[in-house]
Amino acid sequence: MSDQGNRLGRLLSWDAAVVLVTVTVLIVASGAVENFGTSRNFTFLLLDLLPIALVALPMTFIIVTGEIDLSVASTLGLTSAVMGSLWDAGLSIETIIPLCIVLGAVLGALNGFFVTVLKLPSLAVTIGTLALYRGLAFVVLGDGAVADFPRAYTSWVTGTLGDGPIPNVLVPLAVVALVFGVVLHATPIGRGVFAAGAGEQAARFAGIRTGRLKFWLYVVSGAVAGVAGVLWTLRYSSARADNGYGLELAVVAAVLLGGVSIFGGKGTLPGVLAGVVLLASLQNALRLQDVSNEALNIVTGVLLIVSVLLPNIVSSARTALRRRHRATAPSAVSPER
Repeated sequence: MSDQGNRLGRLLSWDAAVVLVTVTVLIVASGAVENFGTSRNFTFLLLDLLPIALVALPMTFIIVTGEIDLSVASTLGLTSAVMGSLWDAGLSIETIIPLCIVLGAVLGALNGFFVTVLKLPSLAVTIGTLALYRGLAFVVLGDGAVADFPRAYTSWVTGTLGDGPIPNVLVPLAVVALVFGVVLHATPIGRGVFAAGAGEQAARFAGIRTGRLKFWLYVVSGAVAGVAGVLWTLRYSSARADNGYGLELAVVAAVLLGGVSIFGGKGTLPGVLAGVVLLASLQNALRLQDVSNEALNIVTGVLLIVSVLLPNIVSSARTALRRRHRATAPSAVSPER
């Protein structure tokens, strides 16, 4: 393919298309939806996308390896419930926060053990732990809520940089996203992740310990879900067992919208972050139009299906076009007479 063709291909890549759609949605919503373009709503939009973006970072690694973790929202909920229970018992917030992150890591390690040691399918395992962790959250805290967390912490999570609309928590999120991006796209760990997703047996022959790699990815996923649980609790100053309910659907939809293949081996972190912004912007605009949560779930589900189907349709169309081009192109070598 010519250089011009390569440049055109990159321009029309999935990542570029998602960014283009996201910018279009932001522009249209700013003009068509009342209050969408205000500074105050921009802050709420960024706070809303924070847990999705945070959990989507390790989820990207896991899906690129060809696995999945559907228990992340329940890990967030159980972490929040334990956080409330410990706060109610009188522990200091400085002790509770690291304990909750460790708890998330342990829950992720349990997923990793089932998937990598017992060789069970990650879909079945994490659907099971999705129900298990959520159930344990209700055992720990019941239907009630715990509030009155330290104002210094809740104010920082909901506060902004200076008088601007950028939330304080966006700064550490940007740093964490940068670290994840460098690891995925510029280190041997990232190359191992892509190799495991492209072909696990071949990756093992190449010396990559895929089982150990996947195990630690689940540990990191659980720990990050624990951090999301802490931030969720502090943002709303309310520890509840149902916190983060249904978040796994938004996270997986954002990752697939960002161009990560559900079959593994493909994807970029910048594309995923664009997918997160697109999903959060759509949800925010629809909420401002008083669309119900049930309708939002329908929209998220449709986006999830589209993000799985569309890349396969585009790939099939490209393959058909290449075959047609080869069949109709003149031979490069003239036959001898």
